[in-house]
Amino acid sequence: MNKFIFLLGIIGLLLACESCSERKKVEVVSTLSDSIESSRTEASFPFPEIPAMLTQPEERKAYLLEHYWDRFSFADTALVNNREVTEQGFVNQISLLADGATPEKVIRESLKNWCSRFMPEAQARQVMMQLADDYLYNPNSPFYNEGLYGVYLETMLEVLPEEDARRSSFDFKLRLLQRNKVGDKATDFTYYLPDGQKKSLAATSARGNRLLLVFYDPECESCHEVLREMTADASLAKAVKAGRVTVLAVYTEGNQEAWRKGLADMPEGWIIGTDRQKVKEEALYDLKAMPSLYLLDGQKRVLLKDAPLGQIREVLGLAVK
Repeated sequence: MNKFIFLLGIIGLLLACESCSERKKVEVVSTLSDSIESSRTEASFPFPEIPAMLTQPEERKAYLLEHYWDRFSFADTALVNNREVTEQGFVNQISLLADGATPEKVIRESLKNWCSRFMPEAQARQVMMQLADDYLYNPNSPFYNEGLYGVYLETMLEVLPEEDARRSSFDFKLRLLQRNKVGDKATDFTYYLPDGQKKSLAATSARGNRLLLVFYDPECESCHEVLREMTADASLAKAVKAGRVTVLAVYTEGNQEAWRKGLADMPEGWIIGTDRQKVKEEALYDLKAMPSLYLLDGQKRVLLKDAPLGQIREVLGLAVK
């Protein structure tokens, strides 16, 4: 965390240059260089040298990101395995890439520099790919960012040779990631009610022009926690009863006995069904963690994808607990 704050301080110095006089710019550049040198003596992340001739904050930030890993030795397994350096350095990088102000060209160049450098080294490749999955692709991560993760996957496909067998895995992930994006029409699928009736998402009525789609597994501990929270949510129950939202909960696993056993615990007014594993088998939705919550409108267009319950409650206008 200290290094993260330190790097934010560097960017603060970069941005400060924008309104500086020429004399002040030189002072800021000097302070920035001294700060980076100080960090190097403490064996922290080896930041690149930013040329003193670059005085505008945008170009300094772009240089920093595009050359972020230039001084990092991916062949040094001790360095790669040092989480204080490697993991924190990665977190700092993605924080800057995802700040909303970094141009796409810079984002892509920064990730390409990173991917092309770690790919030749087996240990670095394993560590870095895991970091990308853990921080950008895990919906429970505070840095969860599907957009940035998608650019990472595209970059990996760009740097991997055509004959590399790993391409198929990245290509599959990318295609799955691109399904059911916000603004897209949600992929239709068939589900079955407890009495065996066959239904489809497309034909399911969205009362109040809102449908909360819940993919769940009663044998999943995290599902228990979220479902208990939803069951105890008086505001959500009131909205369902008043016809302001439809809740469709779909079981996606194969243990029909466990599903039927848990039916009695599901909230009143919800539509409960099982897809008989088709969503997973046909990779219709990216169910990276359970439960997975999607908020749709009446036309089944995605309003929120794989969103936390708190965000869904906010969009639905439910009362604050």
